[in-house]
Amino acid sequence: MGSSLLARSFLGIIGGSGIYDLEIEHARWETVTSPWGEPSDQLRIGEIGGLPVAFLPRHGRGHVYSPTTINYRANIDILKRAGVTDVVSLSACGSFKEELAPGTFVLVDQFIDRTFAREKSFFGTGCVAHVSLAYPVSPGIQDRLEAALQAEAIPYARGGTYLVMEGPQFSTLAESHLYRSWGCSVIGMTNMPEAKLAREAELCYATVAMVTDYDSWHADHGEVDITSILKVLKDNSDNARRLVYRFAQEFPREHPSCRIGSDKALEHAIMTAPDKRDPELLKKLDAVAGRVLFG
Repeated sequence: MGSSLLARSFLGIIGGSGIYDLEIEHARWETVTSPWGEPSDQLRIGEIGGLPVAFLPRHGRGHVYSPTTINYRANIDILKRAGVTDVVSLSACGSFKEELAPGTFVLVDQFIDRTFAREKSFFGTGCVAHVSLAYPVSPGIQDRLEAALQAEAIPYARGGTYLVMEGPQFSTLAESHLYRSWGCSVIGMTNMPEAKLAREAELCYATVAMVTDYDSWHADHGEVDITSILKVLKDNSDNARRLVYRFAQEFPREHPSCRIGSDKALEHAIMTAPDKRDPELLKKLDAVAGRVLFG
C-alpha cells in the first residue's frame, strides 16, 4: 500500500477556492471510501499528457465545506488509496508583503499552524507515531512547479511562510500586524493539517498559494471592492490551470525519490510496540501506513 521509489508517478491535485474542476483526459468521477469518514468529494481521475491524475475539490463541488469542517484525514487517505504519489495543493490566500501583490503565486516552504478545531493526525492512542516536519514541502515538486511557472510567465515568488488560521472569519487588524511581525508571507485557512497529514501518509507535497488580496494590514485594503477580488480569483484560476497542465506534462513518469525523504517519512516514526497496537486503529491505517505496518 505504501509508496515505492520505483512506483509509477500519480499526481494528486487539491483545488481550493475558485479551482473546482480541471480539464482532464478520460476523466471520471470516482467514489473512494475512507475509514476516516466522508471526504470533501469524489475524486476526478484521468490523465494530463499521459500522466495519471486525481483531482479533489477541497471544499467539495459548490463549496460545501468551510475550512474547519473539511475532513482533511479522509481527503488525504482517499488520495493515498487511489495510488497518488505526489500532491500539489492550490489555495487562495492573503498577502503580508507589499511585493506579493494580488495575482502572485507563492511557492511557500514553511507553515505556522494556528488552527485549533481540526483532527491533525492519523495516529494516536494504540499506534503512536512522530514524523519530521521541519521541511514540510518536497523540494523536487517545488523545483518543477517553479520551472512550470517560468515557462507560463506567471508571476511568482519562491519561498515564504504560510500562516494557517482557523477561520472562517478573516483576521483582525491586530492579528494581521502580529503575523506580519513574525515574518509570514501569506495567510490562508486550509493548508494545515493537510500538509501534516500528507507527510504522515508518505506523500510528497507542495503548496501553490495564490494571492487574491492584501490582508487587513494594508492601508488600501478597505478600498478593494468585490469586483476586483472576483477578477483576481478568475485570473488566478486560469493561471492555475495553465500551471497544472504544464507541470503535469513535464513531471517524471516514474516517481522520483524525495530529497528530504517525504516518501519514507514513517520509516522510524512508529513508537508503539507491536503487541500494544490497537487492531481497530491499524485497520484504518492500512493505506496511510501499510508500507511500514504490514510490509
